[in-house]
This record gives sequence, C-alpha cells and structure tokens, in this order.
Amino acid sequence: MSYERCDDMRWKKFLLILVLVAITVWSMAGIDFSIKEIVSGMGEVIRFITVDMIPPDISSLFDLMQPLLDTIYMSLVAVVVAAVISFVLAYLASSITTPHPILQIAARGVASILRTIPDMVWVLLLVPAYGLGTLAGTMALLIAGVGLLTRSFAEALDEVDKGQLEAVKATGASWLQTMSRAVLPQFLPQFVSWSLFGLDTNVRSSTMIGMVGAGGLGFAIQSGIKLFQFEEVTMAILMTVVLFIGIEMITTKLRRRII
Repeated sequence: MSYERCDDMRWKKFLLILVLVAITVWSMAGIDFSIKEIVSGMGEVIRFITVDMIPPDISSLFDLMQPLLDTIYMSLVAVVVAAVISFVLAYLASSITTPHPILQIAARGVASILRTIPDMVWVLLLVPAYGLGTLAGTMALLIAGVGLLTRSFAEALDEVDKGQLEAVKATGASWLQTMSRAVLPQFLPQFVSWSLFGLDTNVRSSTMIGMVGAGGLGFAIQSGIKLFQFEEVTMAILMTVVLFIGIEMITTKLRRRII
C-alpha cells in the first residue's frame, strides 16, 4: 500500500510539473518570448550602457540634489500620514479590536481596494487634479500606503496575546482602557516595524511614479532620457541606488532593534 501511495504522489508531482511547464511555454508564446532575440539584443544593450551612459556626468550632481531630497520628502511624508490613518483603520479592521463586525468589513474592504490599485495608477488619476509634481506623487504613495499598512497592522493586531487581553477585561476595564493597556504595548513594535517597511517601499516606488510626472529622481531620469542626456541619467540612477541601499540599511537595523 505504501508503494502505491508513493507512486501516486510521484505521478501527481510529475503532472503538476508538466502543467507548469505547459503554462510557461504557452505564456512565452503569448508574449513572443524568444531567447534568440534576447541574446541578439544584448549586444546593443551593452553598447548603450558602455558608450552612451558612461561615464556619469558628475557635474549634474548638484542639480540632482533637489530631486533626491524630493524623493525622500515624498516617501517620508506619505508613510507618516499613511501610518496614522492606517493605525485607526487597523483597529477597526482587526477582529480583536473592532467595535462592530460591520466596521471590520468596511475597513478591510477599503484597505483591499486601496491595495489593489497600484501607486502608478493613482498618480495617473491624481495628476489631472493636482498637476505634475511632488504633491501628486505624495498623495499616490499615501493612498497606496494606507492599503498596505492597514492590512499589515490589522494582521499584527489579530496576533496579540488574547490571554493578556482577557486578563485586563476581567478587571472591569473599558474598551479604551483594554486597548491602551493590553493591545497597544504589544502592537507598537509591529507598528514601527511595518512603518519602516512602508518607508523603504515608498522610496522604491517614488522613483517609478516619478517617471510619470510625480517629481523626484524618477522624473529627472525620465527627463534625461527624453533629452538624450544619458550621462546625467546614469548619475541619477547611481544616486537612486545609493539612496535605496542607504534607506534599506537604516530601516533593517531599526527593525532588528525593535523586534
């Protein structure tokens, strides 16, 4: 009987792999994915990078400092405001802390909708209202951040120690006292950790949304490409990489200390 089960499991694994391979091949055919074309085009990619983009234009460093600061400002403002809004929504969305099931469903629904729409789409929707620039970018990061952080905060609240929660309730504490004494101390480390993760995500996303008019380094890269100033684009890309690495190192160390 055990041999038959082993054979059956092997056949199931083989069929699963076969289905995955078939879906992958079908998808490759649907997008005209060709290894031959990729290899043949690699030479042009290397030529473009080594000839047109190198060396980076060091003289543009000063001009790119303001876009760099704009990227940091957008990311920071968006995550702080989003964290405050998500803090309230998460208390409504968590099964542990929500005052009423209807509020829980409504809060989770709002978070799901905001998470479903990419921040790039939010920029395209907001630019007609706020115009090109950092305000539209900040709003896009903020809206997307509320969706991400509300869901993350709600899951963190769902994982609090229920024994401590019941112990505080047994003393006759009100809902507000229970939240502040039993839930908040357990939740705060996760709150700070997820907020730092949101900052890290915002810095990455801000470059992408900047390319569609939201300001920052992304906008500088897009402008340089349109004007064929590729050496300046290289400088902007290098500054973006340094910013990514720096923010990631800082947030990772802070999260480790907190958790």
